[in-house]
Amino acid sequence: MSQHSTSLSLQAEDNAQSSTAVFLVLRRMRAPLLVLILTFSLSVFGMTLMPGRTPDGKPWTMDVFDSFYFMSYTASTIGYGEIPYPFSPAQRLWVTICIYLTVIAWAYAIGAVLALLGDKGFKTALSAQRFTRVVRHIREPFQLLVGFGQAGELLARSLDDMDRRLVAIDTDQSRIDALELASFHNDVPGHVGDGRNPEELIRAGLLNPYCSGVLALTNDDECNLAVVMTAALLRPDLPVVARTTSRSIAARMRDFGDPRIIDPFDLFGDELLLDVTAPDTARLINWLTSPAGKHLTPLPHTPGRGRWVVCGYGRFGRRLTEDLLRHHIPVTVITPTDDDLPEGVTHLRGDATHPDVLRHADLATAVALAAATDNDTSNLSMIVAARRENAGLFMVARQNQPVNAPLFHALHLDATLVPTQLVAREVAARIGDPLLWRFVEGARREDDAWSQHLLARLEHDCGENRPNLWQEHLDGTDNPPLASWLASGEGRLGDLLRDPDDRDERLHCVALLLKRSDQSVLAPDDDEVLRHGDRLLLAGTSDAQRDLDNTLGVAQLFEYAVRGHRVGSSWVWRTLSRRS
Repeated sequence: MSQHSTSLSLQAEDNAQSSTAVFLVLRRMRAPLLVLILTFSLSVFGMTLMPGRTPDGKPWTMDVFDSFYFMSYTASTIGYGEIPYPFSPAQRLWVTICIYLTVIAWAYAIGAVLALLGDKGFKTALSAQRFTRVVRHIREPFQLLVGFGQAGELLARSLDDMDRRLVAIDTDQSRIDALELASFHNDVPGHVGDGRNPEELIRAGLLNPYCSGVLALTNDDECNLAVVMTAALLRPDLPVVARTTSRSIAARMRDFGDPRIIDPFDLFGDELLLDVTAPDTARLINWLTSPAGKHLTPLPHTPGRGRWVVCGYGRFGRRLTEDLLRHHIPVTVITPTDDDLPEGVTHLRGDATHPDVLRHADLATAVALAAATDNDTSNLSMIVAARRENAGLFMVARQNQPVNAPLFHALHLDATLVPTQLVAREVAARIGDPLLWRFVEGARREDDAWSQHLLARLEHDCGENRPNLWQEHLDGTDNPPLASWLASGEGRLGDLLRDPDDRDERLHCVALLLKRSDQSVLAPDDDEVLRHGDRLLLAGTSDAQRDLDNTLGVAQLFEYAVRGHRVGSSWVWRTLSRRS
């Protein structure tokens, strides 16, 4: 869609909202306004008919202008006096009647105005008009968030900390009220709207040229599907992130372009199995995606190879069981119904909250237990009962309600699934740093030996605290020597990572990812040949980041660090190298 047609669509939408509010006012105030007009007209006309006398006793009646003037200030309760002559008894009688008539008319009109101001439809129309106008005037990239629930609020705060703009809609008025009261650094416009309605998405800025992405994070999979469909048809250029726990819905979403689908149950299962099968890889990913400065933790407690007991076979239990079987891990499923379990699963029928049922599960020979029901009370009781049977079990639980977080924390579980937090963290990582996310996705496919080697490099060059992460775009626009070096086909990564103050020293940083067009190279070595337009994701100290920025930005420093050529005064380039 062209920018011109987009602007026309937004203008038409804004005009429609303005017309809705105006027409609603005219419709509701039609009768009160007619009463006021008729009352005032009758008063003015009657006043021109009332007989009066001048001070010298001559008959006199008001003309239309004097009558209009007198009734205007009388009806507004100002009351200057009787003009231009003192009134006769007939005139005073008519004025008295008019005063009571206008009081009744004004009371009726004011009551209608107050009723209109309190009318839900009128407030909705005004809110929609104001929201559309605010969104239309946004002049920086923003994400359209559909669903401001628990996951949406966590994500909004994460993106706000990254200085990313958001526009949010939700069907629940209380959530939008909470949004307006929340303390965000940037203004977050919010509106009550249904994501199934394309007009609501358009009103929220879907056609705005500054809209940079759509996030469908409601609890309703059908609604998220409708958002994906609308975005794909109206703005196929936009990246879309959608939440769903249904594989059939996910398949239907994929029919509309290439949305990034977040399934918290699949995601948690993948991370949990990564902890079990590749603990060093999980340790590397968790460290690099944690806040800067966090200490590298030792290997977490992981269960050995052995049987798992899964209590509950709902959406989470089903996905976890499938993940375990895919890694050839034996599973016992406890469920009170005869579910269609996959081949290779041991089925124990019963209520896992009952102690006798857990005893029959032979927990003494198991290595892990997962409390996977959608009831927090049941999950907590299972964990406590299972620990009495085997205190060494690796404990996994699903937490459904955020208010129960202190109870789950008190049990010191090995892994806790909180779907809303998992979804918010995943989406924030994808949006906040796409290159880091590419690295994470690639690292999950590597084995532990690769991760151990990279961890050793990071610890050697950067220390045990989580290093700074930054990106460098190699285009050479402001540095001709860099541009010619990249074009020569001889530019190697190791030469670029030399200290601009002493090229015999290497910068304390490690290249995590090299992105070239749609290809990515994980942890490229020093012999990797660089090209124009490459993007690098690096991890290192703040000094290394500053020195590399100077190398890429100052031609003299580049010539020395990369080629060993000293250009210009020694004092000049050394002074430049110390600039931050």
